[in-house]
Amino acid sequence: MDLDPFLLLDQMGPTEFAKGEARGFPPHPHRGFETVTYLLSGEMQHRDSWGNHGTLRPGDVQWMTAGSGLVHSEMPGETLVRDGGKLHGFQLWINLPKRDKMIAPRYQDTTSERIPVAKSEGVAVKVIAGESLGVQGVIDTRIPILYLHPTLAPGAEFEQAIPKSENAFAFVIEGEGEFAGSKAAQYQVVLFDRAGETVKVRNTGKGPLSFLLIAGEPIGEPVARYGPFVMNSREEIVQAANDFQAGRMGTL
Repeated sequence: MDLDPFLLLDQMGPTEFAKGEARGFPPHPHRGFETVTYLLSGEMQHRDSWGNHGTLRPGDVQWMTAGSGLVHSEMPGETLVRDGGKLHGFQLWINLPKRDKMIAPRYQDTTSERIPVAKSEGVAVKVIAGESLGVQGVIDTRIPILYLHPTLAPGAEFEQAIPKSENAFAFVIEGEGEFAGSKAAQYQVVLFDRAGETVKVRNTGKGPLSFLLIAGEPIGEPVARYGPFVMNSREEIVQAANDFQAGRMGTL
């Protein structure tokens, strides 16, 4: 993905695991950006070199600001490993502006119960970040970010105001619909034209339409990427790799 300020959207699954089969992401470093993990089903455990740890369950969100750097692991939860089951979720990578790339790491682990849901006729919107239908999300973001999970009943319509200056896209989780005049179905992505201020969505299918709607203010700075490091120059990437190898991001 190259849609400033977004770097990547990874759909995890949906995958059905047998008992003892679930696998995850062993210790790896991060610096210079944020990862947002949103789980729809299953269970994931996280640990890092700063001593943080926790478990994500269905509907939970982890907004991790890697900042100056850490070593992080994301592994399947004990219940998922023991009993098997379905794992399905998303991880979004968001760039940080130069001024924030070396701030102290921060976690915002937010359970499903704390994430507000906005409702109108035939529409329910989980407001992970930003505002929708008059409801404000609880997660604090470093730059203006909108992260919504709307679900529309058949025939329902939804409108969301998005500033002209922001880049926006949708990812269809389930169903089919019309997105600002473009048709999209399951696992398809829609990029929105920044010429408009309102995104209009209509469910054109026979079942629910579920999708992610994500928007953000472009940073407009040089981007240097190497695996889990996202900085502004090659020299900063080399420094990040040296710091990791020297243990300055900690160990796990």
